[in-house]
Amino acid sequence: MDLGYLREHPNQLATFLKHQRIRTTPVAGGSICQAERLTLDDGTDVFAKSRPGAPDDFFAIEAAGLRWLRDAAGAPVPEVLASTADMLVLTWVQPAEPTPAAAERFGRELAATHRAGAPSFGAERDGYLGTLPLDNTTGSAWPAWFAEHRLRPYLRRSVDNGALDGTGAGRIDAVLDRIETLAGPPEPPARVHGDLWPGNVLWSAGRAWLVDPAAHGGHRETDLALLRLWGGLPHLDRVLAAYQEAFPLAPGAADRVPLHQLYLLLAHTALFGAAYRGEVLTAATALL
Repeated sequence: MDLGYLREHPNQLATFLKHQRIRTTPVAGGSICQAERLTLDDGTDVFAKSRPGAPDDFFAIEAAGLRWLRDAAGAPVPEVLASTADMLVLTWVQPAEPTPAAAERFGRELAATHRAGAPSFGAERDGYLGTLPLDNTTGSAWPAWFAEHRLRPYLRRSVDNGALDGTGAGRIDAVLDRIETLAGPPEPPARVHGDLWPGNVLWSAGRAWLVDPAAHGGHRETDLALLRLWGGLPHLDRVLAAYQEAFPLAPGAADRVPLHQLYLLLAHTALFGAAYRGEVLTAATALL
């Protein structure tokens, strides 16, 4: 059995793995799932991630998001070989050092992914952001959709777990009250990765690959803003310049960066508590 068999019979993953003498190598970086590099009998490597006790649709939704992004023919995305209730198997992406040329190519290719568009803001079904539920209720106006289905749910969780007190929550509420003004000119739904912090970009063979998405129809500036978080993507200036040349942003995009980052920052206070409180409040304050 080889990968051809698995591509033709993805529902036979367990049988396929049973008939392989697999060499397993742990892959660093997974905080929610266990990640491994599996070397098959013929020397081919694949990537496998698993999470015991995951919701039944957890990997199916990720697989669908990867395929949807891959269909855009923009930024490269690993091929989904198989997914089950407790495992996802993808083609292996061999790591390499980021280069300026790869960064510029990524900017152009990410622009192509975004241009592929989406039928609406949101998606056909709800998803996950890490272990958090992701409300993908569809909408046609981005400011109201972003407020109700991205910011408010994680604000409520952050208050409930004590990460934000009344004063902090009030600062976020002030942003929500002004979101129509803060959002900038209307844009059609873009095909976005949705969780595009630098750790979800893999550099390989002169390109940057998208992994671990929370894919949906969203605002393209969200993906670009998230690339700036936590140290920023290597050669980010080259990425943004190439993107701007291929698909120019509306005026004032730099001022909107904190608004788009607030979504993922609130998700972190919802998941991990007060450790991310300062970053949330800094982003909110920059908008007020």
